[in-house]
Amino acid sequence: MKFTINREALLKPLQLVAGVVERRQTLPVLSNVLMVVDGDQLSMTGTDLEVELVGTVKLDEVHESGEITVPARKLMDICKSLPEEATLEFTAEDQRAVLRSGKSRFTLSTLPASEFPNIEEEAGSITFAVEQSRLRRLIDRTGFAMAQQDVRYYLNGMLLEVSSNALRAVATDGHRLAMCTVEADISQQERHQVIVPRKGILELARLLTEGGEMANITLGAHHIRARTGDFLFTSKLVDGKFPDYERVFPRGGDKILIGDRNLLRQAFQRASILSNEKYRGIRMMLTDGTLQVIANNPEQEEAEEELSIDYAGSSLEIGFNVNYLMDVLSVLSGDAIKMTLSDPNSSALVEEADDKGDSVYVIMPMRL
Repeated sequence: MKFTINREALLKPLQLVAGVVERRQTLPVLSNVLMVVDGDQLSMTGTDLEVELVGTVKLDEVHESGEITVPARKLMDICKSLPEEATLEFTAEDQRAVLRSGKSRFTLSTLPASEFPNIEEEAGSITFAVEQSRLRRLIDRTGFAMAQQDVRYYLNGMLLEVSSNALRAVATDGHRLAMCTVEADISQQERHQVIVPRKGILELARLLTEGGEMANITLGAHHIRARTGDFLFTSKLVDGKFPDYERVFPRGGDKILIGDRNLLRQAFQRASILSNEKYRGIRMMLTDGTLQVIANNPEQEEAEEELSIDYAGSSLEIGFNVNYLMDVLSVLSGDAIKMTLSDPNSSALVEEADDKGDSVYVIMPMRL
């Protein structure tokens, strides 16, 4: 196997593919990237058995086809350290890979391609195309609410739901819930749900661009596949039942607060400095036209903020984890937000104030 390639052409796909590879692996071959030269195409594959990413790049010059696996991290670090516009010559022979560029030469250990695991092909049950920017919006607007290492393993991921002409993402860690829905050209009549694991979502987000290019999605029984440009992404699905998210939405909230998103976020940010480092609780005191935000901690320190808001309900005092509020206000983009409340023990509903938003958030209150 022997080929020549420009450094930049190799580095970008290699960085994305190597991102999937875990540093500490039980199987040595899993810390390698599979390189296959076929015709004038080089394909590189990285996997951790849960997520697989294949990147394809056109070669400048091919001398000999073949396949081999080489250490992903080391190959990427070598490419990064070489000068820009360098030309790389890659040769694989006798269980070794040799990389030459200018007067530099690197010899890497290899493992045979036959040892590299591949995720089995399965017949897709649903296929559709969606703009990458829309898919990215779904992930950006909900991903922060995914659980991390929760024993309820089905929460350590994101629910993707397809229905007629709509694609929805829902994430929750049990204390808050985020939901975003976008239009998509899907001719699926019944609702179909899959749970994509956290790592799969984060890796998919790295591939997506802001332009109008399409991502072709296939949902199978055990995997999700996405083809974007020169990349083919595959992730196992979480085998579990996601909570009925529609039951989580609070109904009948009669206290509606409308306020400037940036001013609220800055006030929460300042108050959070003196909140309890462990519980991150703040108190919100609502009266006619005014919101008071109060935080204190075991050192008897206190922060107090007062803002003018649009509110005409009865007075209310309610506690929240300030990080949850700031996370939501950071991903929303409208100038004003609407918060619907009912009493100190009921969840708050947060959305953009103009009602044109495609995202809605539920935050559970805290007892302070």
